[in-house]
Amino acid sequence: MTIEQYSNYNDEDLIKIFKALADPVRLNILRILSKRESELGCGEVGELLGMSKSAVSYHFKTLREAGLTITRKAGQNKFVRLNHETLEKYSLTNLINNL
Repeated sequence: MTIEQYSNYNDEDLIKIFKALADPVRLNILRILSKRESELGCGEVGELLGMSKSAVSYHFKTLREAGLTITRKAGQNKFVRLNHETLEKYSLTNLINNL
């Protein structure tokens, strides 16, 4: 990448992304999502990680606010998937896919 391409990045967005990536639980969530072709239920991710609903919810909020995931609500259920637009914009696709 050139310097000009890096200057198109929003520093505040990058800070949120790197803070989100700095936690092992969130890395595991991203690892799980990267192995799926479609969205996954938030409760299902919690079960896979052996975590409470409130703990997983906190991590999903951080990932969503960083733009790394997209959450969809259907009734009382929430489903999450990777936000490929953000991953591509910040050249993170290979990183996430190789976790």
